[in-house]
Amino acid sequence: MAKKNQSSRLTRQHKDSHGVVGIFGEEAKLHDMAVGKISHSIIERLKLDYPQLSFRYRTGIDKKEINEALKKVDPELGQTLFVENAGIIPDGGIIEVKDDNGNWRVVLVSEAKHQGKDIENIKRGVLVGRNEDQDLMAAGNAIERSHKNISEIANFMLAESHFPYVLFLEGSNFLTETINVTRPDGRIVTLEYDSGTLNRLDRLTAANYGMRINTNLCKNKFVKHNDKMIMLQAASIYTQGNGGSWIIKDMFDVMLEISKTSLQVLGRDLFEQLTKK
Repeated sequence: MAKKNQSSRLTRQHKDSHGVVGIFGEEAKLHDMAVGKISHSIIERLKLDYPQLSFRYRTGIDKKEINEALKKVDPELGQTLFVENAGIIPDGGIIEVKDDNGNWRVVLVSEAKHQGKDIENIKRGVLVGRNEDQDLMAAGNAIERSHKNISEIANFMLAESHFPYVLFLEGSNFLTETINVTRPDGRIVTLEYDSGTLNRLDRLTAANYGMRINTNLCKNKFVKHNDKMIMLQAASIYTQGNGGSWIIKDMFDVMLEISKTSLQVLGRDLFEQLTKK
C-alpha cells in the first residue's frame, strides 16, 4: 500500500509540475538520493509520456529466470544452478515494459557506486593507512559485484538488440582528471587520475569494450570481423571524473534518455499499443 501511495504522489507531482523539477525541488541538491528512488520517478515519467504502455518495476531477477531466458536462445544454455534462490539485485532495480505479445522487456537497469573517500579525508585532515600516515588509501575492490550484475543482465537480454544498463560512478577511485585537494593545514595533495593505486575505471571499462564513458551505449553494437558478425552488449558508464557527486537531475536525465532509447529499439514490438487510439 505504501508503494502504491508513493506512486500516486509522484504521478500527481509530475502532472502538477510538468516533470522532474517539481518532484525533486530541493532534493535535487542532495547527492545521496538512492538511484532506486530515481528509478521510481523514471517509471512515473514513462507512464505519463507513454500512457498506452504498461510498465513495471522490479528490485531484482532470480537466476532461475535468467537461465530460462538463456534456454530460449539455445537449449544448451542456462543449465547450471547450484543455489536455488540465487539472483541479482541492482541498486536501482529493473524497469520493464509489456510488449504486444504480453512479454515483459527490460527498459532500464541502473546502479550507482561510490568508491574512494580520499577527497573527503584530505579535506578533513584525516590520514589513512595502517600507521595513519598516508594521504591516500589504495583503492579497494567494492565495484567487482557490478561486473557480476552486468554479466547476468547481459545473459538475461542475450536475445535483445539493446542493453540498457547504466552505471553511475563517483569517488576518488573514478577520476578522469588530476585534481588538487587542500588539507586544513594548507598543504595541497595531488590526486593523479592515472595512478594505478587509485584509479579503478579500467576495471569497469571491460564492461563496455573500452568504448567511451559518459555515453549512451544502449543500442547494441554489431561489429564485423572477417566473416563473422559479433553483437556487443555494452554497459553505459558515467562518472563525474573530478571526484564530485552526482546531481539527481543529471542522473534522471541520463536514465530517461536510456529508457527512451530502449523503447525506440523495441518499437516494432510495441507498435500495436503505441498506435492504439
